[in-house]
Amino acid sequence: MSESFPRMYARTRRFTLGVPRGFTVSPDGGRVVFLRSRDGTDPVTCLWELDVDSGTERLVVDPARIGGEEGELPPEERARRERAREGAGGVVGYATDTAVTVAAFTLSGVLYAADLASGEVRELATPGAAFDPRPSPDGLRVAYVTGGALRVQDLESGTDRALAEPESATVTYGQAEFIAAEELDRMRGYWWSPDGRALLAARVDEAPVGTWYLADPANPASPAAEQRYPAAGTPNALVELFVLGLDGSRVAVPFEHEYLATAAWDRHGLSVVTVSRDQKSIRLLSADPATGASTLVREDTDAAWVDIVGGVPARLPDGTLVWTADSEGGRRLLVGDRPVTPPTLQVRDVVAVDGDAVVFRASGGDPAEIAVWAYQDGSLRLVSPDEPGVYAAQAAGGTVVLSGQTLASPAGPEYTVLRDGVTAARIASRAERPGVELRVSLIRTGERELSTAVLLPSWHTPGSARLPVLMDPYGGPHFQRVTAAASAYSASQWLADQGFAVVIADGRGTPGRGPAFEREVLHDLATPVLEDQVDALQGAAAAYPDDLDLTRVAIRGWSFGGYLAALAVLRRPDVFHAAVAGAPVTDWRLYDTAYTERYLGDPGVDAEPYERSGLIADAGKLDRPLLLIHGLADDNVVAAHTLRLSSALLAAGRPHTVLPLSGVTHMTPQEVVAENLLLLQVDFLKKALG
Repeated sequence: MSESFPRMYARTRRFTLGVPRGFTVSPDGGRVVFLRSRDGTDPVTCLWELDVDSGTERLVVDPARIGGEEGELPPEERARRERAREGAGGVVGYATDTAVTVAAFTLSGVLYAADLASGEVRELATPGAAFDPRPSPDGLRVAYVTGGALRVQDLESGTDRALAEPESATVTYGQAEFIAAEELDRMRGYWWSPDGRALLAARVDEAPVGTWYLADPANPASPAAEQRYPAAGTPNALVELFVLGLDGSRVAVPFEHEYLATAAWDRHGLSVVTVSRDQKSIRLLSADPATGASTLVREDTDAAWVDIVGGVPARLPDGTLVWTADSEGGRRLLVGDRPVTPPTLQVRDVVAVDGDAVVFRASGGDPAEIAVWAYQDGSLRLVSPDEPGVYAAQAAGGTVVLSGQTLASPAGPEYTVLRDGVTAARIASRAERPGVELRVSLIRTGERELSTAVLLPSWHTPGSARLPVLMDPYGGPHFQRVTAAASAYSASQWLADQGFAVVIADGRGTPGRGPAFEREVLHDLATPVLEDQVDALQGAAAAYPDDLDLTRVAIRGWSFGGYLAALAVLRRPDVFHAAVAGAPVTDWRLYDTAYTERYLGDPGVDAEPYERSGLIADAGKLDRPLLLIHGLADDNVVAAHTLRLSSALLAAGRPHTVLPLSGVTHMTPQEVVAENLLLLQVDFLKKALG
């Protein structure tokens, strides 16, 4: 690799370009449609199709060929990509009909439909920039959102009409609101009926939500961007559901809970999943599309919070419900009302229902490993290899697209197409290799046996010298850094090669070890996670006594990891000697409702968890070097978090460094920014640790 790692890391969008993704398997299992750019530095994503029998790939949509070079994105698409952490361009999303014969997608707001048999791609005229197109199940029509209106176009005649139009500037139809997309993993706002004659659509009114103004001080002539942001303890958007018929009918589908988690509409009926504002209750409702009346199918409750699990509800061919629930210390797969997985197998999500088989992902004894399983005819079988790693899948018609990688897979994930359990084809990844020599060991540390990764420089001789330590965590709920996958450690290995022993630890609150372990952070996002970082550090030092120098320990992180980094030097300066905090949450009252209230409750009812978890009051304790980094265009963790902490530090007379990033959002997609951020962090940490 001729370019430096930081440059390649930036150019390749963290080595994600060229990686196949977005798989759709045809009902007969004979074809696989997927997304992938041409190579590992090409940011333009194309749509491809694989013929399973021949193993032949065919390029279906190349944005350059159809004149669809990416230009200015509609605001809705920019927001969706930010919520999805999408860093590429081109065809970054698509949807198909049931038979997988038609694919719909947009490029810079222009709507296209691709005939997957002939390869013909048509541009469809729309009255405005199109967003989130979805063909009807029969492939005769395509629905999409524009200007907050939900519209349907007939693909044969070109007739285009609105099914619902916004009644005011704060209303949209068919579009997921901020909370749904950012915190509930619901990126869509409408669902076709199985006969293609109606749609279930969300009506979102943001009028109750407070308006925030995100200005760019580097460009004072530009007006501040207005954003409706539901901060903790404040009103959410009002979300309602309607069945909109192609015949012009409109039926309300009322529900009581605050949050619409997801919906599903198949030949077994219309299902709606809702979650209460305090997130202690989740309901599965069966709704009558003709009347809107709903029946409670099941309700699960938890004294701390309930979890929304991807892929459910689902149904077997006979209509039997597929669901998940927590019991006996585990997150378990339910078929009907019966748990069919042991409590030691922590279900992550349901991938697909393929005939009578339920395909799902789960972790066993080691949370760093995620395997693909299938439940069928009363028995469980392992679909992925028994080699420890991280695996994912998509399935239909007896065909499974299995992706997986291990710590011994420096080239990244491999993509295997299984037909009736036998390898039928492979899908090539065109991603660049990181070009680092991975030296990572996964160990369990401390009294809680925390999942911990230790990375030493590739040039280091064990026991030859004690190295300064760099903790590199995320550390927050619902996300883990320590996995048995090589691609998770490329940046950390590069940091190690700069002269650090890098330690990454997943403490309480992180997934894969069961509901009780995750719920240890209830009402306190500071104490347990910080204790576990200290515990993991000491455990790593005990395992590598001649390689880690605990008199020189730094910590860095982004988002929750940035919060944790700042927390570490403020509250445990005896352990941590320098920190880089990127986009940190510093005052949890400034973060959104669904995430924050899930863990800390309503600040209007009990403010103590917010005081216990916030950083502002700790400003006077700082006596270690601290670098704060924040994108001024960040609409998720807004820059006010860093600015308020900086003001408190200044008022307390505590020196610190602030790096503001003009025009940069939460995911820092710009190449120059991403490259130099790595270099600047290393420079700061080396100077801070002497």
